[in-house]
Amino acid sequence: MNTAPDPSSVTFPGPVTVIGLGNLGKAIVGTLLRDGRPVTVWNRSPARAEPLLARGATAAATAAEAIASADLVIVALLGPPAAREVLTGAAGAVRGRALVNLTSGGPEDARELAAWAAERDADYLHGAVYAVPQTIGTAQSSITYSGSADTHRRWRAPLDLLGKVTFLGADAGHASGYDVAVLAGMYGMLGGFLHAAAMAKGAGISAAELTPMLVSWLTDSFPALATFAEEIDSGDYTSGESSLAMNAAGLQTIIRASQTQAIPAPTLVPLKSLIGRQVAEDHGSESLARVAELLRSGT
Repeated sequence: MNTAPDPSSVTFPGPVTVIGLGNLGKAIVGTLLRDGRPVTVWNRSPARAEPLLARGATAAATAAEAIASADLVIVALLGPPAAREVLTGAAGAVRGRALVNLTSGGPEDARELAAWAAERDADYLHGAVYAVPQTIGTAQSSITYSGSADTHRRWRAPLDLLGKVTFLGADAGHASGYDVAVLAGMYGMLGGFLHAAAMAKGAGISAAELTPMLVSWLTDSFPALATFAEEIDSGDYTSGESSLAMNAAGLQTIIRASQTQAIPAPTLVPLKSLIGRQVAEDHGSESLARVAELLRSGT
């Protein structure tokens, strides 16, 4: 990983095209324009481009025209269907281009577009953005990439302008694989926080009072994740330091307390069910991490 360099020290050849002018796309264009880079933009709603045109960007009438105007094309659209629709609609223009797709999606979405690009003699690099748009172009922005190593090397300078860079290898789906897994963990944590806040309010405790204690407990608990990760990768769950049986009992207590307050526990009941299945299969003395086996098997 490297930090974003001083923009004044960065040079790279040619103009850049940015497809999509939502919050992320606008932030990307703004970062490139601030560095004096020529940028062509395209968006389904042309009005979104007007503030950027006033700052020096050039608008293209069509996506194909925008793609044809630069060797580096950065795509920042709402989701994989939109990215596929726009790129396939401009298929005749992508030959010889480097397509850097920052549209959020799953690993297979990225691999599908990488294969499509390769069939049309275009290079493909997929990126996952770990930043809010306001931080693009600062040290608080981090973007992981996977796919074409040549594209990553050749266009490293403009990519560096957008934030800290990590290249994860040639599998175009790797960056998205990390991204959706990280976000799944994040939303699980947020769901747990919202449930905790509701329970605290039900007990006469404000969410603001609860949060410092919750953050402290979670921070102290984080090292356990590394232990669980080792168990999941090795398939050895015999340590049992945080056993399934113990967690089943603990969850039952929490769920009962929640329901006593007339607060449902939709974020906890599914986990309790998975743990219960493992206990019923005589794995109660094994580690909580063994639940991952059920999730991976899809049963």
